[in-house]
Amino acid sequence: QVQLVESGGGLVQAGGSLTLSCAASGRTFSSCAMGWFRQAPGKEREFVAAITSSGATTQYANFVKGRFTISRENAKNTVYLQMSSLNPEDTATYYCAARPTPVRALYTIGSQYNYWGQGTQVTVSS
Repeated sequence: QVQLVESGGGLVQAGGSLTLSCAASGRTFSSCAMGWFRQAPGKEREFVAAITSSGATTQYANFVKGRFTISRENAKNTVYLQMSSLNPEDTATYYCAARPTPVRALYTIGSQYNYWGQGTQVTVSS
């Protein structure tokens, strides 16, 4: 089992920045591929970013366009999502997800993940 708790969401003006954190407990965090997803009201959940268990490889959704950075600190059992140049379209609940994996893989589809956090709300005002 892996328990995930997101934090760092809030209200920010367009053009601003936020850093989300996801703290993991339970199973060995360093063996988990991690991902960030988001869901806006009335929309489906969508992939944002993913990172391998070692942190060596990352992948982003096209809409990120260099604005977001995913990273992790295995010593702290934490994964981060640094977001900048935020716009109102980024308003959503952001979720982190974990998948224990024996290989250096990352995953971009929600159903590929085993564990999810409760989400943290990000609201960007215009």
